[in-house]
Amino acid sequence: MSQIIYPTTNLYATETLTIERGEGAYVFDNQGNKYIEGLAGLWCTSLGYNNKELIETATEQMSRLSYSHMFGGKTHQVGMDLSEKLAQMVPMDDAKVFFGNSGSDANDTHIKMLRYYFNAIGKPGKYKVIARERSYHGVTVASASLTGLPPNHTHFGLPFESLGVLRTDAPHYYRNAFPNESEAEFVDRIVNNLERLILSEGPETIAAFIAEPITGASGVIVPPAGYYQKVQAVLNKYDILFWADEVITAFGRTGSDFGCNTMGIKKPDMMSLAKQLSSAYMPISASVIKGEMFEAIKQQSRDVGVFGHGYTYSGHPVACAVALKTLEIYLRDGVFEHAEKTGNYMQSKLKAFEQHPLVGEVRGKGMIAAIELVANKKTGEPFNDGAVGSYAMQACQNNGLICRAVAGSSLALCPPLIVTEAQIDEIVEKMRVSLDQTLEYVSTSSR
Repeated sequence: MSQIIYPTTNLYATETLTIERGEGAYVFDNQGNKYIEGLAGLWCTSLGYNNKELIETATEQMSRLSYSHMFGGKTHQVGMDLSEKLAQMVPMDDAKVFFGNSGSDANDTHIKMLRYYFNAIGKPGKYKVIARERSYHGVTVASASLTGLPPNHTHFGLPFESLGVLRTDAPHYYRNAFPNESEAEFVDRIVNNLERLILSEGPETIAAFIAEPITGASGVIVPPAGYYQKVQAVLNKYDILFWADEVITAFGRTGSDFGCNTMGIKKPDMMSLAKQLSSAYMPISASVIKGEMFEAIKQQSRDVGVFGHGYTYSGHPVACAVALKTLEIYLRDGVFEHAEKTGNYMQSKLKAFEQHPLVGEVRGKGMIAAIELVANKKTGEPFNDGAVGSYAMQACQNNGLICRAVAGSSLALCPPLIVTEAQIDEIVEKMRVSLDQTLEYVSTSSR
């Protein structure tokens, strides 16, 4: 065992797979085994591995300007160009962009900018953020507090109350609906719960509502039709900002350019971007806010003398160059359109697993999906722990497919956007074999 403290890992079960290289949609371990990357790394390697254009772009930028910071008025052209391109693409008015290094720090930055903004406009008591159960927004102290998953909270002593984090329902109809409750009734119930929460806390204390348009690490939850429209109506009624965490869903993942557009979210006030922004070839994130917020922050920074927030690597020129080239490739090569077509194919092929004895629900949009394994197919009873999901994930790996067990026993799929229909068929066949092996394991262990 090396000296690494591994992230998001059972520290008694480390170094079980050593990846040595990647090519396209495939990775290879140090034993020469080949795997199709069914999760695009961690929902991020959209253009696959060993993309020569991105490698050449990084090399060229390192030769010209390997590093320059953005403190105290300094800048560089590639950073400004990237901000302009993002401002043109996002579904927001007069968007302004702050660069960071990860989705977690993008959300951390947003918490600080929310407080700065409301202090600037004379509403210091408006700082609370409504997050959902079964959500994932990162692992820094602040972003982990927004996250709604117990493993990211246990033993960390997170300051939920100090940060003003509130919880509302996860919009998962399959798991959370009442008996005989329609999808429309479910939406009305949980949106009414949201409004009651707002009124009980006081709208004047609540700054924003944060949501992934479609969740990732919490199980790929796709809210029912009409959910976001009704949520936004409530938020608008009480002057609460909509914060779209698009760290996973942005840049073609859901079958269109942004998850907001896939799910009918109209003009979010804030957006968090990372992962596919650079196809994960360089660490970079973006915290995007509407121009109205920026103007208030800008004025306060003049009075203070500085906007006292920023990272050493904010707007790193190599990361910016790679991200800019990634966006160019997306638009030039029709990657979003390809992902929509291939995503529809993937969803249709995965639907066949709804008939499998272990599968309770298959859900997803575009190039992101989850297959939920259940102990009782008729009632939807979940497994008591994550053992079955872990077994199924390992079975997939043994069969040459990398996926991820999330939310207990849901197998998440999120392949590179460049995959072909033939590679989708490969993923589906390896998943079929793995599910049959998992069924045998469950049947044997229950005897």
